[in-house]
Amino acid sequence: MKETPKGMRLHIGLFGRRNVGKSSLLNALTRQQVSIVSDTPGTTTDPVEKPMELLPLGPVLFIDTAGIDDVGALGEMRAERTRQVFERTDLGILVAAEGHWGEFEEGILSELSARKIPVIVVFNKDDLSRPHPDLLSDLRKRKVQIVHAAANNGLGIPDLREALIRAAPEGFIDSPPVVGDLVPPGELVVMVVPIDLEAPRGRLILPQVQSIRDVLDHDSYCMVVKERELSKALDRLKCPPALVVTDSQAFRKVAEDTPEDVPLTSFSILFARLRGDLREFVNGVRAIDGLKAGDRVLVLEACTHHPIGEDIGRVKIPRWVRNYTGVEPEFVHMQGHDFPKDLSPYRLVIHCGSCMLNRREVISRIWRCREAGVPITNYGVAITYSLGALDRALSPFL
Repeated sequence: MKETPKGMRLHIGLFGRRNVGKSSLLNALTRQQVSIVSDTPGTTTDPVEKPMELLPLGPVLFIDTAGIDDVGALGEMRAERTRQVFERTDLGILVAAEGHWGEFEEGILSELSARKIPVIVVFNKDDLSRPHPDLLSDLRKRKVQIVHAAANNGLGIPDLREALIRAAPEGFIDSPPVVGDLVPPGELVVMVVPIDLEAPRGRLILPQVQSIRDVLDHDSYCMVVKERELSKALDRLKCPPALVVTDSQAFRKVAEDTPEDVPLTSFSILFARLRGDLREFVNGVRAIDGLKAGDRVLVLEACTHHPIGEDIGRVKIPRWVRNYTGVEPEFVHMQGHDFPKDLSPYRLVIHCGSCMLNRREVISRIWRCREAGVPITNYGVAITYSLGALDRALSPFL
C-alpha cells in the first residue's frame, strides 16, 4: 500500500452556491482536471474527492461538493449529500463569486463555525467583480481568513495554499500514534492476524498495516502471527512481548494463549482511541445490558464491502450480543458515510473500527449520538464486552 489512507488525510471541503467556480478552484489547486467545469449550474452532482500532498501539511483530501443552493427534488438530494460532507470536514473553503454574499454563504459559514471547523472565504472570479468593502470589513472582524482569486487564470492560488497551511487544525502534522505510546522503543509487539475469508487476498487489512507502520515509526519491532500459531510463537521468545494486539474476532482464543501479565488489546480498540473517543465507547457499551427483544441496534460500517457468510458486522457481532443478552434485538446496518438524521428509533449504535474515516467524522457521529441520548460503542469494545473480556482488552491503557 503506497498511498496514505483517506482516514489519515486532512479533509478539506469546498462549499458554496452553484456556478461560483468551486470545481475550477479545485482544479487550479491540484493542477489537475479533477472536477468537470461548465457554465451550466449544478454540473457537480456528488462530492468529488481528490487526494494529494500539500506540503508542509502532507497528505490531504480535497472534497468538491454540489452547490448547496440546488433546487428541486434532485437538487435537494444533491444538497443533502453536500451537507453530509460537513461531518468529515477538517478545514472548509467557502467559495463566493463576483461579490455575491447572502443567506447561503452565511448559512455555510455558520455551520462550519458551529462545528469549530476552520474556514477560509475565497472570493472567486475577483477579476470580474470585487466584494463590497463593508462585507470584507465584517468578515475580518469575525476573524475569517479571506482570499481573492480568479481560478481560471491562477490569480490567488498561491495565497490560498498559504491560507490552507495557516488554517490547518493544530496538531495535524504531529498526528497521534496508533500504538507507539504504549510500547517503549526497542520492545516487541506481537500482532495476531487471522487469515480468513475477510482477509483481502495477498495483503493485510488497513488497521493491521497502519499498526505495523506505527510500531516501526516508534523504534519498536513487531512479530506477526496467525491466531493458531500464537502459543508456539510466544514459547520461542526469550522475553515476553510488551504488548499483544489481535483482531477482535480472535480475542477469546488469543486471550487464552497470552499470559495474564502480558498486556493485550485489539486493533479495533486501538482505532477507537485513535479515531474516536475510547471513554465514550466504553461508557456506551454498557447499554447492551439493557437491550430487550425487538430493540433496534444500528451497526455502522465505514467501508463498503460485499458481506460474506460470517461477516463480522452482520453475523458475528449480532450473534455475540444475542448470546450475551439472551434476547433478540433487531440489527440495522448502514455503510460508508450514510448516517441517519433521526436516531430516536435506536437503543444503541455500534461503530466499526473507522479505519476508512477521519477522526472529524467519527467525533461528529459521537456528538450526534450524545445529543440524541443514544449510547454509541465500537466493534472491538462491543465484542470484548460480550465475551466478558473488556477489562483485559483495556489493560494497556490503564
